[in-house]
Amino acid sequence: MDRMFRVLGFWTLVIGLMALAGDMVPMAMIFFAQTVLFVLLGYMKLSERTYILLFWGYMILSFTGFTYWSFFKMSI
Repeated sequence: MDRMFRVLGFWTLVIGLMALAGDMVPMAMIFFAQTVLFVLLGYMKLSERTYILLFWGYMILSFTGFTYWSFFKMSI
């Protein structure tokens, strides 16, 4: 499971680089921060249960934030 967090770090790095190439600097910085977080967590050698709980917490937080932003902050 720790390798999957490093894989998540790789993909967030790729998305961050693509956002940076598209002049979306705030989005790129968010994804670079996620990359650092995922890679650090990937090398911490935590238990399988801890990794799953961290991933579920990340998913709940990100989906809640995305839904809030798209519903309340974005203009039509």
